[in-house]
Amino acid sequence: MTTLKFRNNDKVSAKVFILESAEDVDKIGLRKEEADYVRKSYDDDKKKTVVINRYTECFHIFFIDSEEPESKIMEQCRRKGASICKSLNANKYEEVLIQNIGGKRCVKMGTAEGMMLANYEFNKYKTDAKSNTLKTIYFLEGTACNDCMEKLNITVEATLMARDLVNEPVNHLNAQGLAEFISEKVRSVGGEAEVFNKKKIEALRMGGLLAVNAGSIDEPTFTILEWKPEHPVNEKPIVLVGKGIVFDTGGYNLKSATYMNDMKDDMSGAATVACTVYAVAKAKLPVHVIALVPATDNRLDGNAHVTGDVITMYDGTTVEVLNTDAEGRLILADALAYAKKYDPIMVFDFATLTGAASNAIGPVATVAMEHNAEEIYKQLETVGERVYERLVKFPMWEEYGELIKSDIADIKNIGGKFGGAITAGKFLEHFTDYPWVHFDIAGPAYIEKPDHYKTAGGTGIHVRLLMRFLRDMVKKD
Repeated sequence: MTTLKFRNNDKVSAKVFILESAEDVDKIGLRKEEADYVRKSYDDDKKKTVVINRYTECFHIFFIDSEEPESKIMEQCRRKGASICKSLNANKYEEVLIQNIGGKRCVKMGTAEGMMLANYEFNKYKTDAKSNTLKTIYFLEGTACNDCMEKLNITVEATLMARDLVNEPVNHLNAQGLAEFISEKVRSVGGEAEVFNKKKIEALRMGGLLAVNAGSIDEPTFTILEWKPEHPVNEKPIVLVGKGIVFDTGGYNLKSATYMNDMKDDMSGAATVACTVYAVAKAKLPVHVIALVPATDNRLDGNAHVTGDVITMYDGTTVEVLNTDAEGRLILADALAYAKKYDPIMVFDFATLTGAASNAIGPVATVAMEHNAEEIYKQLETVGERVYERLVKFPMWEEYGELIKSDIADIKNIGGKFGGAITAGKFLEHFTDYPWVHFDIAGPAYIEKPDHYKTAGGTGIHVRLLMRFLRDMVKKD
């Protein structure tokens, strides 16, 4: 991982300068012909990144539009950072110094964040991988906040850890492996972890998790991760629930090969919540947070659940299974019902839940729904704009609840061909009695091609959003 550090001098071969106007060019210390070239480039194309190559030194210079909203300025800087990172690696640079000239400190932070995220690689299974060379990003001492830099290092580390988990194939990371890894990581930074095995899950009668697991030779797990500092700002815990389907065949409602190729990503929600608790604990944020991670694969075998089955959930609700590929909501429902025991102040769940959400808005945002959490959602939406992990709110009108009523059980696990993302949300809502926000991350959790600082594969979506939300919560207190 690329690390952000302070440096007491500017003796670095590669430098990045962030400017707000052409007048700032003279503050860099360029030669006259170099400064004239930069000014001409600014006049011709303000969005262009200008490169000055002195052979022993390389300067990347770009301008920001200070008239834009801060969220867009920051996103521009992240994207510029990602582009510059690619250039630095192509030229074998190992370190770079970032300075903003006449700009805000946060602008420099955004550029560094884009570089750090873009420099991610998943080369674990390549025998002849050529790794990126960039290792360290520097700021000059006294030009940024120590705490902000440390929080950024931790948040990026957790985001990249989530990407690693999502990118792992199921033959290297089954439900038990996921539980062991995330428990060990959270304990390593002072948090607590407990893993329920199959016998415990059976004793708790978590019918959703057991039904989905019935076709697998690997046992399910239910992991509880907790960070509880001595004096948290919240009297009651925040509970995060993450869908942990480590591979999804669709069960007897079998997916086609096209839709099954990336189904190792169906535990992206689990990766998000587990890595967030790790980051919160490592940063020692004074926030009491708990993550619940139900995990299994969804496969076919003689005892696998089939359409028409009626199962009994952890809270006693009976569910008619009409589609075995709507399995994520079954394991989430058990976890959401279990969350009631903590009397939480709020609960968020994260899941690659429906193709309907992905089809509706694509990979550029997350479909979100809320119940009794309108003000909380507004805060999340604002934070989403700031970190550019944006949310689109879908309605939770009672009419959609009519679509999941069953003739032979309390509810059914699908609502028909209309409003699939919403009826999935209404199914989950049935198991809640607290302020709750649902994030359907099916679109942005896994991408086939790089998108600026989001590398191909797992994106680690919403670790950054959650960390910013929790940090804001601490600041308000």
